[in-house]
Amino acid sequence: MTALAENMALSADLMSARRTLRLEISGLEALSAGLGQPFVSAIDVFAAVAGRVVVTGMGKSGHVARKIAATLASTGTPAILVHPAEASHGDLGMIARSDAVLALSNSGETPELADIIAYASRFGIPLVAMTRRRPSALGDAADVALVLPDTEEACPLGLAPTTSTTQMLALGDAIAVALLERRGF
Repeated sequence: MTALAENMALSADLMSARRTLRLEISGLEALSAGLGQPFVSAIDVFAAVAGRVVVTGMGKSGHVARKIAATLASTGTPAILVHPAEASHGDLGMIARSDAVLALSNSGETPELADIIAYASRFGIPLVAMTRRRPSALGDAADVALVLPDTEEACPLGLAPTTSTTQMLALGDAIAVALLERRGF
């Protein structure tokens, strides 16, 4: 590769990275500006549970859910991850009546969450949704819906979750820190 070609590739790579970061920063600013009473209500729900915060999600949301559960647990809020597909095959019993559920789904229509949603409803387990779509199966079933702002994904095709997963991750951190501070951990 010639020096000119290397410089052009470097320039294109840096432009792509900066565009990605600008879009994600914009998404985080929109998330911060949109926080309100639902966030406080979610903190109230999680602070009141005698059990654990059960965090769940499928696909990329599931990866983010795993990190949120780990952050909650390490900052004084007992938490576990329950994979929604495993829940449908016997792991619903991991969720107790003293728990609360935090379910992540970009679309709010993730079919694998249906059994957890029904279980939470059946046993009166508080359900907090983190989704971009308030009118959705998850958003409608939730006791509290944390609705992410509809912002542009950094993926140029708009397909790969990028900005939306960054928002979920940051909102999970905000929940963990708010609970940590409320409890004086």
